[in-house]
Amino acid sequence: MHIDGMFLGGGNEVGRLGVLLQVDGSKILFDYGITASDPPKYPMPSPPIDMMLLTHSHLDHSGMIPWLTSRYDMPVVSTAVSREVGLMLMQDSVKIAEAEGYPQPYNSNDVRVAAHRFDEIRFGDTVSVGKMRIATHSAGHIPGATMYEMQGKRSTLLTGDIHTLDTRLVTGAKPVKCDNLIMESTYSGRNHPNRQKVEDSFIKKIEEITNRGGTVVIPSFAVGRTQEILLILRDSGLEFWLDGMGKTVNKIYLRFPEYVRSGKKLRQAILRTHEVRNMHARTRALGGDVIVTTSGMLDGGPALSYIDSIRNDPKSAILLTGYQVEGSNGSKLLETGMLEFQGVNEKINCEVMKFDFSAHAGHDDLMAFAKGCSPQKIVLMHGDNREILAGDLRAQGFEVMLPMNGEKWTI
Repeated sequence: MHIDGMFLGGGNEVGRLGVLLQVDGSKILFDYGITASDPPKYPMPSPPIDMMLLTHSHLDHSGMIPWLTSRYDMPVVSTAVSREVGLMLMQDSVKIAEAEGYPQPYNSNDVRVAAHRFDEIRFGDTVSVGKMRIATHSAGHIPGATMYEMQGKRSTLLTGDIHTLDTRLVTGAKPVKCDNLIMESTYSGRNHPNRQKVEDSFIKKIEEITNRGGTVVIPSFAVGRTQEILLILRDSGLEFWLDGMGKTVNKIYLRFPEYVRSGKKLRQAILRTHEVRNMHARTRALGGDVIVTTSGMLDGGPALSYIDSIRNDPKSAILLTGYQVEGSNGSKLLETGMLEFQGVNEKINCEVMKFDFSAHAGHDDLMAFAKGCSPQKIVLMHGDNREILAGDLRAQGFEVMLPMNGEKWTI
């Protein structure tokens, strides 16, 4: 079994992933996403395919599915939780495109059509495409994230985004023995600090701020990160509020507890969370200890209105918990101490700190994962700094390929 591949996006970059593979006469697409930049970036147009397999719900992996299903009649394979969260994000991206005046690759009706094309899989299931069987494994990262193992005379594992460490929300990905490995490389050349130490210093910082009479605003990605933060806050004794899309994601995750590490602990964390449902609750939240709110990169959502209320209070603080894409409002805050509110740049005079709660494997974790899979060939994707990881893997004797977007390759 040899595989002809091409990245339609997300090969030599982080975002808009689309991996087109031709295997034994079948055309398969893994992921088809949007980079939510300003303006958004889209992958190359996909040709007709036999099946699409979605690794997880984040928009940079799922965001172009409605474009695909409005043109081609084929199934989209994913876990049920990836389907539900993905469709919510796709519908939201239509709203954002309308509000911001971006060209729309699809509309709300296309999202409804896409909803009917999904075929559900669970971890440990196999699906057939032509003569080939594909097995599914947990990828860690976020609830429902899936790695796909193409089985034949030779086996090929495609990881999607992976995290190999157990977090409070999900159990880490385990290596799968394979002949070929197509692996993400987001954190090539970078490692994460010890997770327990990050959590301890995070809680300590929050307590320091609340003890001096300040309010903590935690901008957080709605999918995965918000729930991780709520699990950390669960036993803190602090009064914490939640606003934004994370409330909807909580409900979806509670419907699919088999995809989280502990459904019981997540339920407890959500029960202890005060939800902001109206303007009165928003005012009350500002009198509490902690507000967890979208968006994680400060490009929209309720986060900006909360920050506007505390930005001149030196006792209060903004604690960033995620990657801030270059050009985002969050990266502007870290680089300049300024934030844009409705087109106007304002100085932020409260405390600002960033904590690394990444849901991606770091450099050393990726090395260990690849060694555990012991493939003959490795193709690195979803990284803008792949060469460092490739160099370390080659030094261990692996054959490593770094195809560019649009370049044909064979394994």
